[in-house]
Amino acid sequence: MTFKVDLNCDMGESYGVYTLGRDEEILDYVTSANIACGFHAGDPATMRKTVRLALEKDVAIGAHPGFQDLHGFGRRDFQLSAQEIYDLVVYQIGALSGFITAEGGLMQHVKAHGALYNMAAKDPVYAEAVAEAVYDVNPALILFGLAGSELITAGNKIGLRTASEVFADRTYHADGSLTPRSEPGALVTDANEAIVRVVRMVQEGKIQTMQGSDAELKADTICIHGDGVNALTFAQKISQSLQEAGIMPAKVSEIV
Repeated sequence: MTFKVDLNCDMGESYGVYTLGRDEEILDYVTSANIACGFHAGDPATMRKTVRLALEKDVAIGAHPGFQDLHGFGRRDFQLSAQEIYDLVVYQIGALSGFITAEGGLMQHVKAHGALYNMAAKDPVYAEAVAEAVYDVNPALILFGLAGSELITAGNKIGLRTASEVFADRTYHADGSLTPRSEPGALVTDANEAIVRVVRMVQEGKIQTMQGSDAELKADTICIHGDGVNALTFAQKISQSLQEAGIMPAKVSEIV
């Protein structure tokens, strides 16, 4: 049986004089790029450069909207209304879309960032606001969401194509949620361990949780965090190991 999976990375997160990640090199090993839109990270020049690089390397592009929180890198919870969530997602999709159009490309997907992503995974109100924003901007866009989460439910309900996402460098709780970064063991730092976990998620649809039990999940796309210390090594090894296991990397638009 042949499996296909998308390999995505959060990138375009440098801004001003601050450089974050190794985007140009990582783009050689992924099939989709989630580009920051200036709220949690990124700036206009970085957005333009990252879009251009992705198009040159034939990597599909998605908007990566987050809370307006440069100091916290978008990883702090904000209590906003559904209308505020809708507005910030529309705004950020629009900002990145301008650069993609200017460079002659098309946007494939939208993936919320950080705290917005995690809150929308659990809160139907947040999830529906994100899904509605994506749908109203362009119903042909694919919505990324944590496998089994409210975000996937909201996207399917409104009529979007959705991509169930799993994480190469994060651990899980028994309910299928990600282990919070504030808890010990939240991050997987060993590339070989990450590879074993990823292959099992794709082939078996299961992951061993922090509680020792297995959680079932669907894996359309695998995330590697571009700001991670070992991000490039992870991308290289996971891409190679997936192919050795008979799992072919493919853009998510070819999968869902």
